[in-house]
Amino acid sequence: MDAAAQEPGQEPGGEVAPSAPAPADHTAAHPGIGGELHRSFEWTQSHLAPAWSRVTDGEARWPATATVIAAILLQLALPKRLTLGQTWIVPASEGALLLALIVINPGRISRRSSRTRAVSLILIAAMTVANTWSAARLVRGLVNGTEGSDPTKLLTTGAAIWLTNVVVFCLWYWEFDRGGPGARAEATHSYPDFVFPQMQAPDLSPENWEPTFVDYLYLSFTNATAFSPTDTLPFTRWAKLTMMAQSAVSLITVGLVIARAVNILK
Repeated sequence: MDAAAQEPGQEPGGEVAPSAPAPADHTAAHPGIGGELHRSFEWTQSHLAPAWSRVTDGEARWPATATVIAAILLQLALPKRLTLGQTWIVPASEGALLLALIVINPGRISRRSSRTRAVSLILIAAMTVANTWSAARLVRGLVNGTEGSDPTKLLTTGAAIWLTNVVVFCLWYWEFDRGGPGARAEATHSYPDFVFPQMQAPDLSPENWEPTFVDYLYLSFTNATAFSPTDTLPFTRWAKLTMMAQSAVSLITVGLVIARAVNILK
């Protein structure tokens, strides 16, 4: 047979050359290898995502606890005419709820708990009602001209209500952003309600950064002083409406208190 007419893989003389052996399927021979590769891929994917969007150890409870205690002390410092009921009843109730939270979960908030969330929401609601009552009584007295004959006491009272308002809205932001601290630790929500600067510039923030209570406290404070978002933006409707309500309350309280204090000084 002519060399040009030989079939592929056929040696001269008519014999067929042996084909190269197929590569061994190590995955089939060792089923465990496929599982290891899959787990390795999942680990790589989870660590490529920013810390705020993946499962983490959660945040410590003590910053929120310390801030709530400070707010309770501010409520105790208010004059009796501006408190809801007896001066000690609401702060004592809030302290009992806070103690229950500490007993249920004293350390890190690493998972969702319906019981913990229910107690936390009741505590925040109680603080909101008490401070709203105090602010309303203060505004009513300022409008009617029956509140505030001493500018120092007036400014001190207004500052206490304003600071408590900052804490209250901080707690609402902290408790509802992406389902709350437990849900954030478990990464159950894909989309954030608030976008912090570190989310927009991950190259300028630590690899393990995620929002914690202090970030929400800063958000609440800046919104109450600037009467608008600063460096952290609300991305959902509830977040926008809540920030709008806080700005309105802060503007009314600060404006009336300062105006009355200046009028007294004149």
